[in-house]
Amino acid sequence: MRFLLIAIMVFSSGLLQAGEGPVRVYILAGQSNMEGKAQNKLLEYQANAPETKEKFGHLRKDGKWIEREDVFINYLGRHGKLTIGYGSQDRTGVELEFGYVMGNHFEEPVLLIKTAWGGHSLFRNFRPPSAGLPSDEALEAELANAQKAVQGNNEKHERDNPLPTMDEIKSKYGLSYREMMKEVEETLKNRDELFPELKGRGAEIAGFVWFQGWNDQYGGAEEEYASNMAHFIRDLRKDLGVPALPVVIGVMGQNGSKESKGAMKVIQDAQLGMEGMDEFKGNVKAVRTDVLIDQAAEALYPDWKKDLPAWEKVGSDHGYHYLGSAIWFNRMGRAFGEAMLELSGGQ
Repeated sequence: MRFLLIAIMVFSSGLLQAGEGPVRVYILAGQSNMEGKAQNKLLEYQANAPETKEKFGHLRKDGKWIEREDVFINYLGRHGKLTIGYGSQDRTGVELEFGYVMGNHFEEPVLLIKTAWGGHSLFRNFRPPSAGLPSDEALEAELANAQKAVQGNNEKHERDNPLPTMDEIKSKYGLSYREMMKEVEETLKNRDELFPELKGRGAEIAGFVWFQGWNDQYGGAEEEYASNMAHFIRDLRKDLGVPALPVVIGVMGQNGSKESKGAMKVIQDAQLGMEGMDEFKGNVKAVRTDVLIDQAAEALYPDWKKDLPAWEKVGSDHGYHYLGSAIWFNRMGRAFGEAMLELSGGQ
């Protein structure tokens, strides 16, 4: 894959000044929860509320959110020093606390490259190259359904839109994986222009965080999750040119304090099982997110419409987005960071 050559070039590029190590690069990838769904207005409220302000104290100075001088982020065209707001529009995600953990631990600067798109599955969108395509029978069924949908829409609205082709169906598989690799490549290649503060330094891809799973609960995709995840890690390491790249998996945990079941349980078990595979022992770690639940938000969520003022003090989204809880997202980001340090041996 073309990226491998770029990665090797990035590792060796840049003359380091005396005492300066390479920038530590961490890739954060997944779907909507990696995008980040805690509304900034909730962070603002909780950072000032007496009962919660202590949880956010390390992120603020003189009543304002800190912009890290040693941690930088690129998220699909938005780039700068790490602070709040690098989630979905006017929102924040796990990158905030993850970046703080990394920045506080290492002397070298840290660069986060976030590549996340809502609603993208591992079965289709992020499908790794070595997993191959689904069976011909499955693809034919998918094509027939897609053509039927377009044909029905044409008849209903008196349109003449072309019917999908098999090539178009196939092209969707792995598209997000390829876009992820392209985003990493372009960010590293252009890092001097994006982040002038890092000019003259080399770059080392030091870890990868995966936070995804919701869209694999449907159509039987959950049954392939374990296989696809293993292929994903292998292909990721090969294409990035980092054979033992530390990988942290955020285990989907929208079940919160309740027991998971059905497809969600299948995916959770698949994610947790990765770290037990012989080839991944010591270099892959799965982090449960349900145990990090914000209980105050969980308690109010079922009746949030009945007391909106109270709800807006603890949550800002629905259950599939971890209630948009700033506390929950921060806890997950910190846990991901600590797991990454564990895999890295603190080095």
